[in-house]
Amino acid sequence: MKRTVQKILGIVFGVGLVAAAFAANPNAIIPAPVKAGARDGQFQLTAASRLLTDRELKSEGQLLAARLRLATGFALKIKSAKEKINAGDILLTTNGADASFGAEGYALSVSSNCVVIRAPAPAGIFYGTQSLLQLMPPEIFSAKPVPVMAWTIPCIDISDAPRFVWRGFMLDVSRHFFTKPEVERVLDLMALYKLNTFHWHLVDDQGWRIQIKKYPKLTEVGAWRKAIGFGLASNSATAYDKNGRYGGFYTQRDIRDVVAYAAARHITTVPEIEMPGHSMAALSAYPQFSCTGGPFDPDHDGGVYNGIYNVSDDATYVFLGNILREVAKLFPGEFIHIGGDEVPKETWHASPACQVFMKSQGLKNERELQSYFTGRIEKIVNADGKRIIGWSEIREGGLTPSAALMDWIGGGAESAASGHDVVMAPTKYCYIDHYQSTNHAAEPRAIGGFLPLERVYEFEPLPDKLAPEFDSHVLGGQANLWAEYIPNLRQVEYMMFPRLAALAEVDWSPKAARSWEGFQTRARLNEKRLELLGVNYRPLAKPE
Repeated sequence: MKRTVQKILGIVFGVGLVAAAFAANPNAIIPAPVKAGARDGQFQLTAASRLLTDRELKSEGQLLAARLRLATGFALKIKSAKEKINAGDILLTTNGADASFGAEGYALSVSSNCVVIRAPAPAGIFYGTQSLLQLMPPEIFSAKPVPVMAWTIPCIDISDAPRFVWRGFMLDVSRHFFTKPEVERVLDLMALYKLNTFHWHLVDDQGWRIQIKKYPKLTEVGAWRKAIGFGLASNSATAYDKNGRYGGFYTQRDIRDVVAYAAARHITTVPEIEMPGHSMAALSAYPQFSCTGGPFDPDHDGGVYNGIYNVSDDATYVFLGNILREVAKLFPGEFIHIGGDEVPKETWHASPACQVFMKSQGLKNERELQSYFTGRIEKIVNADGKRIIGWSEIREGGLTPSAALMDWIGGGAESAASGHDVVMAPTKYCYIDHYQSTNHAAEPRAIGGFLPLERVYEFEPLPDKLAPEFDSHVLGGQANLWAEYIPNLRQVEYMMFPRLAALAEVDWSPKAARSWEGFQTRARLNEKRLELLGVNYRPLAKPE
């Protein structure tokens, strides 16, 4: 059976490794399509080609036209899909699309005469354009016109749709701040591989990165620290203010801009506002909401600390509720991530106020106290029409009714079986802050561990022990990039690629269609794209 599947999908995966064959090789696409059938011939894009789009697909057409113009120099006209299609045209339309593809599926047909992308919804059209770009010579990703280039696309028919609805990447901007243009570059790279969820880790001990108008000290104080920390060289980052403080934050206008930029690329942005632990930055600004009253040091970079909210005080819930209401207005997506991991419960255990409160609520231990806290926060978030999602630890003491779980250390299968939605992000497969080689001297400094490309590709989001009737509660998988030792964008890119491309294929492509050998072929071809995009990727040829 395995050989049969591989034979059928050979047109997608192929075995060619030579870049010269790239433009005629349909196996270039990452993530691999569900079904692809190559045909004889090729389509050629010229300056006379047009983009024909439905009215509601004009944005997708504009993004494609802008990408094509950079490398080709062609200022393609965007016309109505109602016009007659001519030789050399590209048509983007929902008319006649197969509804069974769902909101993110598409059909791509390339003939020698024209290109047609059909999909039930704009997201599918966008993903079809990303496949189209990957079928073209890699020079299409050049930032400036490439002279004397034949812009050909092999004739092919593709039917494609994702396996999972959550195909995510998390970027930690608390430990080290990345500018709005840098975040948008990350979003562009996500979009190329059809990832659709950007988990923005905005808050942690070392920095508060989101403007909250009701509490200005969160960014005036909590967004800055004295030094870069983590034993890193001070010149490995540029995030310093005029007084030499290290950090930065996003204004609410910045947030709206990033959310809109992501949405245009069919990426949903999920903010993370960490609580009740990992809250040193917030408490350095507002120590009255702590168990101890401080002092708090945002330069903290590990160890035992008391950066945890006082969950026995109603004022804490008022404070967090006001913050979450501002956050909810900035992010139109379904989820707000509340963290919930690694809570130092010894602080609550030593707090007389928390111990009295636990007894008054009939709570047996600090795990149940965290569950109580999560339940109150859930009601606040639900009141704004959102749902909470949190790390594995929020299930300790009992998972609240509408909460979703992001599994990094276990509990995903059990939570899905109990009817809760789950995103799988286990450390073993998804923590791309880990080293890519056992030879640490040959790699940039990392937090530890070892996560080679092949292991990422082996990741299976559906837990083995989960009964099939609960599979729908597994929303998908996510790669996490914690930034303790990643102070600049070049290092972000090095940790992302090629591992994020492997995760994208795990989340999108059918499990039976995946092939490590086939992926390696396409990943080698993909390196030329990354070079032209100026991405600081880790070469496959570099030993693990």
